[in-house]
Amino acid sequence: MNKSKFHRLWNGFWQLADPKIWIASTIPMIVAGAYAYGRTGKFNFFWFGLSLIGIYLIEIGKNALNEIVDYESGVDRFIKPENRTPFSGGKKTIVQGKLTIKEVKIIALFTMLAACGIGLAIVLFCEPSVLWIGISGVLISAFYSIPPFKLSYNGLGEIAVGVTYGPLITSGMYLVLTHQIDIYVLLVSLPIGFLVTNILWINQFPDYEADAQGHKYNWLVRIGKKKGVKVYIALYIASYISFILLSIVDKNPLWLLGFITLPLVIQSIHIAEKYYNDIPRLIKANAKTIQVYQITGLIMAIISLLM
Repeated sequence: MNKSKFHRLWNGFWQLADPKIWIASTIPMIVAGAYAYGRTGKFNFFWFGLSLIGIYLIEIGKNALNEIVDYESGVDRFIKPENRTPFSGGKKTIVQGKLTIKEVKIIALFTMLAACGIGLAIVLFCEPSVLWIGISGVLISAFYSIPPFKLSYNGLGEIAVGVTYGPLITSGMYLVLTHQIDIYVLLVSLPIGFLVTNILWINQFPDYEADAQGHKYNWLVRIGKKKGVKVYIALYIASYISFILLSIVDKNPLWLLGFITLPLVIQSIHIAEKYYNDIPRLIKANAKTIQVYQITGLIMAIISLLM
């Protein structure tokens, strides 16, 4: 392999992997780890780190599968230049010629198999009960894009993301570290699930026309941008209700610190309401939604450690 091809493959791989978006899965794992330590006073760095690597490999595999399907359906190719943002249009590796479809397929296969290998090691040597959570995570990640389900094309993508990054990853990591699952960790996962779903939701606005043209019938395409802003607001409200519920059930008022993000949330809502059809200006709402998720994750981890 010559240097130019290696350079292209190397850059294309990391563009596809897109480590900056791993924050979506890092937060539930960190919160789960902190909550496990807060509850038990114990923490296993080895199994935590191995689980982290496994989830990141699934992230890359999921990105690769989504890249292939969105390119072949035309979704990535239909996005107008003025609507291309850092938050839209997939990873753009095939569109930009950084990787071929065959290369992306190989990456998808390798990373998914490697993730399954790590998952099997965790099942065999740490926690057998996590098997079903792991299988569910791999299947949802794969069928998010590919047939026969194509969840993101059939109005189930938003639910899949919320369930995976909320209850599935959070409870899975907690189970690996504590060998048990209880109602409290499921409640802890709810704000995470709602907020990560909101990131996906607001990131679908720049792709709205391209998704519709490529027959990617997510819920934003189904209801339209104007109504979509109302869903955006509702998901924020649901996350705050989760904090109230968590503080009551867990008898810990510190969970109400989740409301610290309220000023940032109000700003992002105002932007979305005003500029949902003006993608360059809407970008600020995309960025603020991610900031809310990051700040919330940090607050939840700190609260968990203080238990």
